[in-house]
Amino acid sequence: MQIDAIDQQIIACLLENARASFSQIGDSVGLSAPAVKRRVDRLRADKIITGYRAVVSQDALGWTTEAFIEIFCTGGTSASQIKASVRRHPEVVACYTVSGEPDALVHMRARDIHHLEEALERLRGDRMIVQTKTSIVLSRLLEA
Repeated sequence: MQIDAIDQQIIACLLENARASFSQIGDSVGLSAPAVKRRVDRLRADKIITGYRAVVSQDALGWTTEAFIEIFCTGGTSASQIKASVRRHPEVVACYTVSGEPDALVHMRARDIHHLEEALERLRGDRMIVQTKTSIVLSRLLEA
């Protein structure tokens, strides 16, 4: 799975705008639309590009309350079990396994504190989660 500088430019274009046409990308990287399509097809076949998704503004949904939750699980809980558990909650923005005491760190967004509390109670309802520690975000200083 070798990718060259042009493949990297194509990937950068798609990361910036996944809905860009092959023609638009071609204009940016100096290739024809069919050449870009062939490269994108190869990148998909080689599993370098694994999919496309819609990114919904949580602010537009009114989900402006944000928190990070450290979760502590029963012994022997695997990362895949944690993933399966947290992905059932629409409030979960992201989840990470981490070093240190907690088993995972969950990023959640909700409409308000009441909604966040409901989501936390649902999350805590999983028998493998024995403890949580929540930090509510007051303000964002840097965006990714």
